[in-house]
Amino acid sequence: MPLTTDEKLLTLSRDIIEGFDKVDGGIHPGFRPAHAKGILLTGVFRPLPEAVSYTRAPHIRRNSTPVTVRFSDFAGIPTVPDNDQGASPRGCAIRFHLDEHVHTDIVAHSVDTFPTRTAEEFLNFINALIATDPAGPHPNAIEQFLGAHPAALAFVQAPKPIPTSFGKESFFAVSAFRFTNAYDVSRYGRYRLLPVAGNEYLSKAEASMQTPNFLFDEIKERVAKEPVKFRIVVQLAQDGDTVDDATVRWPEARPQFTFGEISLTEIAPDNATKQQQIIFDPIPRVDGIEASADPLFEPRANIYLMAGRRRRAAGKQ
Repeated sequence: MPLTTDEKLLTLSRDIIEGFDKVDGGIHPGFRPAHAKGILLTGVFRPLPEAVSYTRAPHIRRNSTPVTVRFSDFAGIPTVPDNDQGASPRGCAIRFHLDEHVHTDIVAHSVDTFPTRTAEEFLNFINALIATDPAGPHPNAIEQFLGAHPAALAFVQAPKPIPTSFGKESFFAVSAFRFTNAYDVSRYGRYRLLPVAGNEYLSKAEASMQTPNFLFDEIKERVAKEPVKFRIVVQLAQDGDTVDDATVRWPEARPQFTFGEISLTEIAPDNATKQQQIIFDPIPRVDGIEASADPLFEPRANIYLMAGRRRRAAGKQ
């Protein structure tokens, strides 16, 4: 994954990372500035036959592909309790290991939209959080921002229930991708990662009684007993649907196809070190699946890479 040479984009990416650091009380060396608390699992991806009608991607044309999956809490604080409001939305990132040093990723979270269309707006969102004094006059900085940005307000107000397990939560890659098959026919779509075990959530009372690491303890126990499985489906856009704005939902009635299924069977060994090393990429960089014109892609890729390099450097100290 190459780092941009665009100075404006580099500055924007750096400012967003520093903004996360301020929101989370400073840098936590060796950890991500967001989704700091995580766990890696390993397993296998198996495509479904229908997927070849939509994409010629290499992992669709194989019987199976090894995967590494990272589940995470949202906050950039590695000790955030799993039942804390700052732990939502949850994250799920999938790495498909295509060959030695060759891979493609899916990066998703547990809400089906994003609060802003652009990274510049997202930086303004973060800066409004930083500038807000809860004890100060109203409307404060974040209230003013949300009042002027309906999509961000809708994201903040969207229900974010706490799951009983990472294995019983759904995840969404909110940006659209262009899927192209062997006949050069293309359709835009969005990934959804749906747990085979179904969704299950805690009430507020139940969540308040959980231990700080209950989701991480539970997934270790679950995968020791049986595989943790997810169906990867793709919701397809129709003519007229917005494909370059992650704040816009498509109607639920839109058709879907099943891309395949992942089966997770083990906790990755040397987990903490591998989490420091792995840098996920929101841009597919593989034949048959391309990023759309969504303006979030390039900033996200650069933020992940810059934060990953900082994380790796801290691990060497």
